Amino acid sequence: MLFKYQNLFTNYLEQNQQKEEPIGLYLPITYILSLGGKRLRPLLTLIATEAFGGDVKNSLAAALSVEFFHNFTLMHDDIMDAAPLRRGRPTVHHKWNNNTGILSGDAMLIQAYQCIEIYGDPLFGKLNKQLSKTALEVCEGQQYDMDFEVQNDVTISAYLEMIRLKTAVLVGYSLKIGSWIGNATDQEADLIYEFGVLLGMAFQIQDDYLDAFGDPKDFGKQVGGDIIENKKTILYHEVMKSGNTKEKEALIQWYNTIEKTNQKVIAVKGIFKSSGASIATKKLVASYTEDAFKKLETITISKKGKNLLIEFGQNLMNRKL
Repeated sequence: MLFKYQNLFTNYLEQNQQKEEPIGLYLPITYILSLGGKRLRPLLTLIATEAFGGDVKNSLAAALSVEFFHNFTLMHDDIMDAAPLRRGRPTVHHKWNNNTGILSGDAMLIQAYQCIEIYGDPLFGKLNKQLSKTALEVCEGQQYDMDFEVQNDVTISAYLEMIRLKTAVLVGYSLKIGSWIGNATDQEADLIYEFGVLLGMAFQIQDDYLDAFGDPKDFGKQVGGDIIENKKTILYHEVMKSGNTKEKEALIQWYNTIEKTNQKVIAVKGIFKSSGASIATKKLVASYTEDAFKKLETITISKKGKNLLIEFGQNLMNRKL
């Protein structure tokens, strides 16, 4: 059933082509949008609108705003992470240069705000305020992420708060604005936001796992990229929590080197497996997903909408990319 929303959004995206000039600004935007992906966040906006009895077509502009904002963060994150691949293709800063990635990313952020200008007050005010809140939280999460790269004493709770800000709040935002457009009450919008945050936590933890153990053909990014860049994901923190002394010392030693070799990736993945961190991470994905489903049961929405969101969460748990 998700295909209906995917097709609807893809057609809307194609109808809203980027300006042609200046080509150096708009071509990179067209490029990153053309890389596709499953466009999970804008789909959630559409599903939420319909789940609360609204016309899904009324939320297409808001869904496009979500897609612009998400890809703006990806474009800038790739520069900060020195990532060579995005969805199996060269990142914008690799295909062009860092300055292009920065400026085109800035333009996408502005476009995200422009998309919601079609909504009248008081809805526009609520959407605009929520977007600004979410955007600042994402920046806070990104800063924590960069801070944690050079810290050895980060707790699991601190890491989970970082991914809540960097990733999960945008999933919650996507659902919340869709529910508002579907005429949900503020209380209902808050509940579906909480559901989205829990789902977003599951999504990011799964992403951490797939970065190490995903198939590069499916994953679309450089597998082991987090290890190479010494990013202390949930897998790292699970080793620090449950690994033995030898495993912890070996992991810290690898993460204190700037070596970017396949040997490092293989060694660190071996520690993730032997310590039980890989299994614990998969269990954490399941736990957050189950909590999200429990939250969903407290929300009064259409049976069709609830089933779609359950299907969405189940696909999330079983995804390979």
